[in-house]
Amino acid sequence: MMSISRRAGLLAVGAAVLAISTAAHAQTREVKIGYALAPNSHYGAGANAWAASFEKATNGQFKFRQFPSSALGGERELLEGLQLGTVEAAIVSSGTLSNFVPEVGVTDIPFLFRDINHARSVLDGPIGQDLLGRFKSRNLVALAWGEQGFRHITNGKHPITKPEDLKGLKIRTMENPVHITAFRTLGAAPTPMAWPEVTGALQQGTIDGQENPISVIASAKLSAVQKHLALTGHVYSPAMLLVSPKFWDSLNDGQKAAVTAGAKEGAKAMRQFVDDIEKKGVDELRAQGMQITEVPNKAPFQQALSPAYQQYASKYGKELIDRIANAK
Repeated sequence: MMSISRRAGLLAVGAAVLAISTAAHAQTREVKIGYALAPNSHYGAGANAWAASFEKATNGQFKFRQFPSSALGGERELLEGLQLGTVEAAIVSSGTLSNFVPEVGVTDIPFLFRDINHARSVLDGPIGQDLLGRFKSRNLVALAWGEQGFRHITNGKHPITKPEDLKGLKIRTMENPVHITAFRTLGAAPTPMAWPEVTGALQQGTIDGQENPISVIASAKLSAVQKHLALTGHVYSPAMLLVSPKFWDSLNDGQKAAVTAGAKEGAKAMRQFVDDIEKKGVDELRAQGMQITEVPNKAPFQQALSPAYQQYASKYGKELIDRIANAK
């Protein structure tokens, strides 16, 4: 039989191990991260990369808990959750962000960016970094620019090859004044709507179409509810990776550096996802039954948008718009 002293010793060791394990578990902090799309989207790719980087850098002190597919509400609700501190992290589109920091709306001006490399260069440079810094005054901590890609138009009625084809179409847009102005100028009926409502509205015919990057159109399986896809590439659509001030202020300097580095890894993952889906997404949508229309000549759309460009120049300043347009 085991001696009483030995048994007591083993019990003491077990208790110590349990205490250490319990303490380690208690030190692991949960980081709630919300986003609007499915886990297999570019948003999910960004969240996964952000989580992996931050958790590894902090030796498991933090654990991301993901809430995809608008599980915590729409993007406006997510941003308000960050402000209140009920959500620690989020990935959101630029369209919603302009309601909190209006200057961000300049990135949504149609046909402002020449191509994907031009857009990334501007956002990674002084202009983009200055815009990130402006979120502090709105009780938000913006860490990095993610990406969705160039936006295209889908609808259930007819192909779109010229501005006149948009007349009268009820097109879902984000709650974004730049987008709304553009579509209204082109003769469409822009209909702001939270993302969780879009698929149902398309099925019911409440709206005729919507506009989004291929990454969103594919991951949301819009081919099931839309017949036509026009590759207009009318707007470059960035996204943003943010944390709440409450969470940020609870971190030490090393942890702040780690969560920022993680956000940048998340942004890289989003861009890689967009690059991959742009190459294969259109073919997949075509195979799913969508009728794809190329729109190689953007000049008629730009000409039709002249009144909107005047409004944009008045709102954001012609100098800033020119700096972005002419950036190398």
